[in-house]
Amino acid sequence: MARLFGTDGVRGRANADITAELAVELSVSAAHVLGTLGAFGGTKPRAIVARDTRPSGDFLTAAVCAGLASAGVDVLDAEVLPTPGLAYLVQSTGADLGVMISASHNSAPDNGIKFFARGGTKLPDEVEDAIEARLGEEWDRPEGTAVGTIRRYEGAIDAYVEHLAGTLDRSLEGITVVADCANGAAALTGPAVLRRAGATVHVIGDLSDGGLINDGVGSTHLGPLQEAVREHGADIGVAFDGDADRCLAVDADGEIIDGDQIMAILALDLKERGKLHDDTLVVTVMSNLGLKLAMREHGIFLGQTNVGDRYVLEEMNLGGYSIGGEQSGHVIIAEHATTGDGELTALHLIQRMAETGRTARELADVMTRMPQALINVKNVDKARATIDRGVLDAVEQAEQELGETGRVLLRPSGTEPVVRVMVEAPTDEQATEVAERLAAIVSERVGL
Repeated sequence: MARLFGTDGVRGRANADITAELAVELSVSAAHVLGTLGAFGGTKPRAIVARDTRPSGDFLTAAVCAGLASAGVDVLDAEVLPTPGLAYLVQSTGADLGVMISASHNSAPDNGIKFFARGGTKLPDEVEDAIEARLGEEWDRPEGTAVGTIRRYEGAIDAYVEHLAGTLDRSLEGITVVADCANGAAALTGPAVLRRAGATVHVIGDLSDGGLINDGVGSTHLGPLQEAVREHGADIGVAFDGDADRCLAVDADGEIIDGDQIMAILALDLKERGKLHDDTLVVTVMSNLGLKLAMREHGIFLGQTNVGDRYVLEEMNLGGYSIGGEQSGHVIIAEHATTGDGELTALHLIQRMAETGRTARELADVMTRMPQALINVKNVDKARATIDRGVLDAVEQAEQELGETGRVLLRPSGTEPVVRVMVEAPTDEQATEVAERLAAIVSERVGL
């Protein structure tokens, strides 16, 4: 059987794959596993639960809260809040557990459940495996005062906005920003903290209808943001996803600034201020080769991990590194966060503009992106894609063809039913041609 947990919790179609029954069982199992591991310290544990705006979040939150309370956990319901906001509250309040109901950048019919341990960090693989292994087991149910309570978390949004604002060293006055909130959780916090920091803010994607979360807006659909930036004559546009744990940007001309470029900007900022530990930036295998070349010129080493901000964070914790992230816009700034935080990233990117007096484009030009083509191959057997001899031979042939001037990466998605084929090459044409050739072979060899 396939592993229930992916790279970012358990995710799938709400009320089909991700049911109320599963939410209850996962919550009960998580409480049991963490209790067995001693994570609760022998006292009655306390959890914080939050969700993004998608409609299914209501019943899934109710199920998670019910499961935790039935297992003897006191629950604070923070309602709609960005994922990094939940992580911050778990860390700052000393809560024993956090549960986020979100499918991040996925569309509204999807939803997911991800857990945070004490300190606001995502659970390691072995703990997730233990939770999955204990699903549906028989257990002694607490009674009377031993059951958990469920209460609303008053002031959760204000506490998170206060935290974000407190990470800045200067005002953002004089900079005009367009913020795309993806019709998600950022609508409640992103514009508020940008305005509090002094920026002039125009907002799109701030509808209260969670049925439109990530629907043609947000970090996966940058077209509306590009148009809005040009329309308002803004200095920069920032786009979040549904749960606001990632951020991408566009410059004043509407040109995209991706996660690699944002990390390059922020890593150089930290290095100049003497805060870049061991002169190291941690990235995943998906980061563009141009980032490595640019950082080498500035004396910055790249540590590399598997895809997933959880793996980036693990590497950062092992080495005590200051910053890391993904090309998709998950950026972890260790001084201020325990997970990818889109709003924090946007604030510090804009602060860099304010400090240097340089435009977003001038800052982004610190690196030159190698041409890159990414194709998501659907309706395939993800498990077979990485072991099929025909696929492996095709990848090897492509790598020999590109030599040191490019690279090939083929990997099953941890959050979607697709295989990702990524190719970097000296030209866009070659990258696209090789990627399309490989995608066709993957589809032919391991298609369903």
